[in-house]
Amino acid sequence: MDRADALRADPHAIARLAGQAGARQLVWEDGLPAIAEDGSLLWQDVSAPELFLGLDGDEPRFAAIPESVEGYRAAYGTMANLADEQAPLFAAALSLGGWHSRHRFCASCGRETEIVRGGWSRSCAACGAEHYPRVDPVVIMLAEHDGSVLLGRQPHYPERRYSALAGFVEAGETIEAAVARELHEEAGIRVTNVNYLASQPWPFPSSLMIGCRAEALQSELTIDTAELEDARWFTRDEVAASIADPDGGPFQPPPRFAIARTLLERWLAA
Repeated sequence: MDRADALRADPHAIARLAGQAGARQLVWEDGLPAIAEDGSLLWQDVSAPELFLGLDGDEPRFAAIPESVEGYRAAYGTMANLADEQAPLFAAALSLGGWHSRHRFCASCGRETEIVRGGWSRSCAACGAEHYPRVDPVVIMLAEHDGSVLLGRQPHYPERRYSALAGFVEAGETIEAAVARELHEEAGIRVTNVNYLASQPWPFPSSLMIGCRAEALQSELTIDTAELEDARWFTRDEVAASIADPDGGPFQPPPRFAIARTLLERWLAA
């Protein structure tokens, strides 16, 4: 998928693309991009090309701006069927649609703004300010100690679900510092040797998950019960058994589409 950034500043070019025979518009269903049973996104004829998502080969892809973006929790089950190659489009449409539905007015002067650059920003005619969709960085990490990995569960998780700890990067903070701070705040451990592993856009509403590993300096935990219901060290055998048999293993692992699952699988393979 070509995001075709160079075309966004040319409204006439985008209008021509919207009129092409192969142009398609994303279907929204219950506040979310609609997904077919085979895992592909659903498309329809172009009627409201407010968001230019890019080019799929030579075929332009658009989305309307929904009145509201909702049902984030329900999306988790839906995303289990989403084809991997469709995930970036799903994330872009959901993040952009949600941003526009929440940012109709200028943060500088309060006047209503208009969509520009194919939906990738909003402009205020009153004061000249231009506003762009923001991406919120979130660290998600595995802490290791003596052959085991630290996982936690939040109260809203499904029964038996354990996953990697995570938290937002704060202003003026590095990724490494955020990993160390979150692990100390939530689990009471100190870590060293923080390393980046992988990332994943997480459009709930507009996060970028930054996956890391770290070495814990001790195994004793002091759990912040305001953040976590529980946290435990799991051995390599326990993690392997849980991924092989989510219902019968020691715990239920994160879903396949989540970066926490990727981190666990890479940890097992290392």
